[in-house]
Amino acid sequence: MGNAELHSIHIHPVKAFRPVGLTEAVVEPWGLAGDRRWAVIDHGGKVVTQRQQPHLAKAVAELSPGGGLRLSAPGLDPHVEPEPQPGATVTVDIFGEKVEAVAAGAAAHAWCSALVGAEVRLVHMDDPAGRRPVDPDYARPGETVSFADGFPLLITTLSSLDSLNSLIAEGDHAEEGPLPMNRFRPSAVMTGTAAWAEDDWQRIAIGEVTFRVAKPCGRCVVTTTDQTTAERGKEPLRTLGRHRRFGGSLVFGQNLVPESAGTLRVGDPLTILE
Repeated sequence: MGNAELHSIHIHPVKAFRPVGLTEAVVEPWGLAGDRRWAVIDHGGKVVTQRQQPHLAKAVAELSPGGGLRLSAPGLDPHVEPEPQPGATVTVDIFGEKVEAVAAGAAAHAWCSALVGAEVRLVHMDDPAGRRPVDPDYARPGETVSFADGFPLLITTLSSLDSLNSLIAEGDHAEEGPLPMNRFRPSAVMTGTAAWAEDDWQRIAIGEVTFRVAKPCGRCVVTTTDQTTAERGKEPLRTLGRHRRFGGSLVFGQNLVPESAGTLRVGDPLTILE
């Protein structure tokens, strides 16, 4: 384990859009700075993800220096959206949980609607410190999260992906592999670990930042979505179902909650604390 280190860092400025790779990122209590502070919602206020709209995979959101976004996607003119000013909020339904957020401008709504071919709106979580608690079954008092599925960070390992791809190659949909890591939409990717070593971690440090390993990450249909073409297949869920079923979940990666502040940098060493 002495050579285990941080291989790559990824944020998703708009939930369900394509990831943005970074060489370093500030760790905030609710996740990496700039990660999933924005989301797309439908006319009823429900968060729209690649589960319903796989074409979101084709869109890129880049952070602007002033806190806004630059949105781009094939076939659409880029759109620059400033961070909304504090003000009235709209109620967002994220997996049945109600969260308040600030709506972006009409031009951003129109851009996102053109992307998915349905009427949607873009919203911004203005106050992640107080808007949305982490799942109380796995959280400590006061822990919060952005528009991520459930936890501040998701960690994966290259060795586990290699092992999974070997299993896919032995299965009845081998032509779909090998799969890239972007199918799993991680925050932090480690190298130099043993395959599936992360199953046993309870507390870790990456460089100067310590994390609690909250629970394994159960995977959904998004992992079957090609993050370039938005086309869907059977893998990796078919293989995870055969080899990585834990209770009712098909598991790849681990959810993390920060225990300290600091900055993650590519190349930071990984230390297993518990």
